[in-house]
Parts: sequence; structure tokens; C-alpha cells
Amino acid sequence: MAELITIDDADDPRLSDYVGLTDVELRRRREPEEGLFIAEGEKVIRRARQAGYEMRSMLLSAKWVDVMRDVIDEVPAPVYAVSPAVAERVTGYHVHRGALASMRRKPLPGAAELLATARRVVIMESVNDHANIGAVYRSAAALGMDAVLLSPDCADPLYRRSVKVSMGAVFSVPYARLETWPRGLDAVRDAGFSLLALTPDAKATTIDEAAPHRLERVALMLGAEGDGLSRQALMAADEWVRIPMAHGVDSLNVGAAAAVAFYAVTSGRPSD
Repeated sequence: MAELITIDDADDPRLSDYVGLTDVELRRRREPEEGLFIAEGEKVIRRARQAGYEMRSMLLSAKWVDVMRDVIDEVPAPVYAVSPAVAERVTGYHVHRGALASMRRKPLPGAAELLATARRVVIMESVNDHANIGAVYRSAAALGMDAVLLSPDCADPLYRRSVKVSMGAVFSVPYARLETWPRGLDAVRDAGFSLLALTPDAKATTIDEAAPHRLERVALMLGAEGDGLSRQALMAADEWVRIPMAHGVDSLNVGAAAAVAFYAVTSGRPSD
């Protein structure tokens, strides 16, 4: 059973995991280095625990203590009860959901380990908007993608904003980072995957004509919002594919495009 500790001082060192959550650069450096991430909200905290992540501590406003009582009773980590004002001073923002947890990261698998068993993979290049990362993960989980591979410069899927937007779906789809780019794509092809680059370029084959759901193994490549895939990534692909557009619209938000493309990739595949 967790120890419930009431804290009135925002400078209490026991709250250090939660300091400056709005300082993106600080948290980007600190969280991976210290092996932690922050889960925000009741559903996300529960999903993180269900996915096997170990809790370091939990930060709750008083009214959330009863809501999270079963978790408090199950975990050995300390639980800090604070007022909304203290929570805001510590984190840097008003914690609307009233519940935060510091979770311990798991070691990342290697790309080869994921590719050995996957059939439908999404590869993201230079996607650095955390909301977009979260949206892509949510669609990947919902539509049955098996794994996510990230270029070395992609944003952290376990950053608080990514986890929040994905509603915890980042815990459902395993991911790994490719160590080199775009050379790391060779290992994906060597594992038997067809590399399909999603692009609005008119020279690309429509995704319906490409029929990715009929391919044995597919790796769908997505680029950052606005810039899309780099020229090097496009040249490394086996085929360019596009989503047909109407009414003069030339592209979709990467999260929306991912959802459409994932359905095309997984359509007709038996669900788990």
C-alpha cells in the first residue's frame, strides 16, 4: 500500500519529478536521462500501470484521492496530496485532471527485435510536434499497426503531451529508434518489408492502387507536418503512395493522414 503524504510546500524536494512540466526543453532532456515520464489523468495513469510501467510516485489534488484509492492501495510508491495551488506552482500550469504520476521508463527494444514479429509498421521521420506524435500513436493502436520506428530526431513518445493526446495509446504499440537515418531503413527492407512513403506528390501511386493490405509486410513512412518526408527518405522508399484529395485540398494533417493510411494498410486484416 502506498503512503499518502500531504505536502503544503511547492519547494519540497519530494516533488522534484513534477517541477517545470511546461518547460519543454528541460523535460526533453531530463526525463530520458532520469528514466522517467509523466502520466497525466486517471485513464492514462491506469493504462500506464496496465502496460507494466512501474510507478515512482503520484501527485494528487485532494478530491482525486478517493477516485484513485484503488491505485493508492495497490502501489508501494509514495502518493503526494497537494492543493491545486501547490500543484500549479510545482508544475507550472493548472492541473485540470488533478492526477499526475511519475512512471519509470522501460528499456527500449532494438528495431530488429520488433521487426522480427511485426507485419505492419509505421516509420516516422523528424516528427517533433508532441500532439502529432500522440495522434499518430492513437491511430496506430486503434487500427492495428504492430510497431513504430522513429528516426533519431523524432520527438519522445513518452513526453507528457504525446501521452495525453494519445490517451495512453503510446503504451499499446511497441516502438524503437533507428540508430541511423536513412541508412537504418535498409534493415527494415532486409527484414522483408516493403517501404511505402506517404506523400501528396502527384507522381505517387494512390494508396488504393498500391493495395498495401495485400502485401505480406508493410512499413509506412510518415514525415513531419508541413515538410513531409525528406528527399533522402523518399529516395530510400520502394514506392510513393498518396491519399486522393478532393475540392483542391493538397494535404492532410499528419495525424489525419496517418489514420487514413493505417486503415488502408490494415484493412481486411483480422483484429486481435
